Amino acid sequence: MTQPDSSLQSQNPISSAQNSVDNVHYAVSHALSHPTSQTIEEAQNAIAQAERALEQAMDQSDQPAVQQAQQSLNEEKSKLQILQ
Repeated sequence: MTQPDSSLQSQNPISSAQNSVDNVHYAVSHALSHPTSQTIEEAQNAIAQAERALEQAMDQSDQPAVQQAQQSLNEEKSKLQILQ
């Protein structure tokens, strides 16, 4: 008996890294629009989590996706520098 296909994507290191970078985007945008110590700290925490996820994804074969996620993360980090 086969298992039915799930409508949810399975999480792999690359998709986790991309999701983490998406979370960074939202956290940085929130910090820029509502600059408080809490929103800035949340953005910094999201960046740290995305960096860990990207490190894990480096072992995967889809290097262009990892490089694109890294570039997006670097752009978000630059945006956050305005507040620091």
